[in-house]
Amino acid sequence: MADKPATKTDHAETHTEPTPAEEAAARAKEAEEQNALPYKWQQTIADVDVTFSVPGNYKSRDLVIDLKKNTISAGVKGQDPIIKGDLPHAIIVDDSTWTLASAADGTKTVEIHLDKVNKMEWWPHVVKDAPKIDVSKIQPDTSKLSDLDGETRGMVEKMMWDQRQKEMGLPTSEEQKKLDILKKFQAEHPEMDFSNAKIS
Repeated sequence: MADKPATKTDHAETHTEPTPAEEAAARAKEAEEQNALPYKWQQTIADVDVTFSVPGNYKSRDLVIDLKKNTISAGVKGQDPIIKGDLPHAIIVDDSTWTLASAADGTKTVEIHLDKVNKMEWWPHVVKDAPKIDVSKIQPDTSKLSDLDGETRGMVEKMMWDQRQKEMGLPTSEEQKKLDILKKFQAEHPEMDFSNAKIS
């Protein structure tokens, strides 16, 4: 009995852009997941701010807040923490702080400021077991970018571009540079066969 010829099943993955409807659905799902969290958070490229409300009669001594290089735990004494878990990336503990501020509605707000060690990367979430946001969709605050010196700003913009390219399955700036060099070389040497050339 002759062996059947092996059929090739591994199709090259084609990355297609989501339709506006898919994009809107993904945004809505992300917003719903984030709104369901017992805290709110926002970030710049350099830091993360987490806030949650507590009753207006609470004092600092009623809270238990523990910030470590790779973990966070924060909440009310004697209750389950409102946020607890491993951070996706390290923080500078000495530059990370928290305060208890009075809100207009009579409650108080716990404000936790986390200073990122790596000021060149967006966080997909505050703790690893929380739902992720799509970091490729983050639009940085241009006023914050303009605060950076030229070289750092260039690095941040390049890093963000590379991150978006990776998300879309496209070459990063370094990979693109290599591809361009190879194309130029191919054009100059049409007699050479580059069909098996691999770029690493």
